[in-house]
Amino acid sequence: MDAILHATAGNPVPENHVAGFFKGHGGVNLRYALFRSATSVAKGTVVLLHGRNETIEKYFETINELTAQGLWVATFDLRGQGGSQRLLKNPRLGHVRSFRHYERDLEIFLEHIVLPDCRLPFFLLAHSTGGLIALSAAPRLANRIDRMVLSAPFVGLGKQPVSPRTLYLMSLVASWTGFGRMTFTADGPPKPFDDNPVTSDMVRYQRNAAINAAHPELELGPPTARWLYEAQKAMRRVAKPSHLTRITVPTVMISPARDTVVSYAAQEKLSQYFRAGQLVPVPGARHEILQERDRFRSQAMAAISTFIPGSGNDELSDAVSLDS
Repeated sequence: MDAILHATAGNPVPENHVAGFFKGHGGVNLRYALFRSATSVAKGTVVLLHGRNETIEKYFETINELTAQGLWVATFDLRGQGGSQRLLKNPRLGHVRSFRHYERDLEIFLEHIVLPDCRLPFFLLAHSTGGLIALSAAPRLANRIDRMVLSAPFVGLGKQPVSPRTLYLMSLVASWTGFGRMTFTADGPPKPFDDNPVTSDMVRYQRNAAINAAHPELELGPPTARWLYEAQKAMRRVAKPSHLTRITVPTVMISPARDTVVSYAAQEKLSQYFRAGQLVPVPGARHEILQERDRFRSQAMAAISTFIPGSGNDELSDAVSLDS
């Protein structure tokens, strides 16, 4: 029987776990894993949502740190990526028919996997696209999720060859005219470390590259026009004050100040209308702060361990040093 989770050099599968597949929205097969803490009394469960083109394997380091703190971790690969079912004949294209499908997958995961099998209380830790999913679903999560931590939530596009409005119109027209499966960028090899926009940590960058090299079936190529259109619609929706005021789950947004993938300005602007949210900027950090150098990553982990399982927003400034 083939392994569900994959170990690579320097990135072993955390112990004390179960892994499998569950049926998401529309019957899509989604790969999931539950990681239990070795402590006799768990402090709760962290539901971990990934970014685009990420996998469970990429978070083994973070999962080990959370379980060492007495927390369980429940996570799954988003539909169309990682070890979950791909949605197009070309498995490398990142596609989704509706952003709401991501939210429905999360709700099914909470209802059928997390609630019956994991320890209360439940927390949400979400990166990038996962952060956008969490923000969009958040008004319906108040009775299930106690606290949320969003890492570089995908609420605005970073540097692009064209303006966000132009990209929105291009993806809208393509989606409405039957070309939603086309891409605006060519598929190609990953960028070398010196040109990558996500982390300044060479060791972690090479570790993640080794996962894809050993298991290329987990990797994803460029997003389709439909994916871009659906993501941008969700961005516009969650940025509305009327949506943000409906979110009552206490939230921390950890925002890398040198992020060129997601707009830092958009995260800062959203936080101004987000009554339940607190912005924690990390100067000098790039987009994937949980894959960053220790000087940046430790600030994010300090914010997470302070806020989850909950010692209060007021202590975040003491727990997190913002000096780069």
